[in-house]
Amino acid sequence: MTSRADILGRVRQKLGRTAANAATGRAAIEATLAARAQGSRPRVGVEKSTLAGRLVEKSLAQSSSVETVAAFAEAPAAVARYLAAHGLPAQAVVWPLLAGFDWAAAGIRAEARGAVDADLVGITGCFCAIAETGTLMLCGGADSPATVSLLPETHIALVPASRIVPGMEDAFALARAELGQLPRAVNFVSGPSRTGDIEQTIVLGAHGPYRVHLVLVWDV
Repeated sequence: MTSRADILGRVRQKLGRTAANAATGRAAIEATLAARAQGSRPRVGVEKSTLAGRLVEKSLAQSSSVETVAAFAEAPAAVARYLAAHGLPAQAVVWPLLAGFDWAAAGIRAEARGAVDADLVGITGCFCAIAETGTLMLCGGADSPATVSLLPETHIALVPASRIVPGMEDAFALARAELGQLPRAVNFVSGPSRTGDIEQTIVLGAHGPYRVHLVLVWDV
């Protein structure tokens, strides 16, 4: 038995959950989630152009950079431009989910795998993006290892405009609707890693990437 199975087993035991009443318990939980009333929220809008504009505005405020392209086919060239502009090597580790992109044609040597400490650039997609705060929601999995966005100094994310939602509540609702259950790792990225622990001076890259670049893909 794994530690996770052991812990969850104890929780089920304390709750009195059995195979016989599991369905009833799940139904009660779903009913509670569905009936939960949301508090007041900022008006962000729901049109794609409005959501994209808000995401760009908030991302820039979080010290990210953004380039918009018309289609996914243009994404590798956009990544190559960013790497060249910042004097970074034209090589990166990418999500296996993005292995089919023509990185070589853009002059990028891409390896589809999880990242290690020697990797300087990581390229990911995202489950969705949150316009209200300029945040990316990344769900970890075999084809989307969390290390690619966490270990390299530079994180580049491909963000479909069709996957931008107004707020955090919408992101979790989308995850429940599409995933059924949350994956092992869910990470929220709001710009580069930062800390103000020393003399309240903001330092980027303290606990993760110190560059975050979004390639916003419009035609999806």
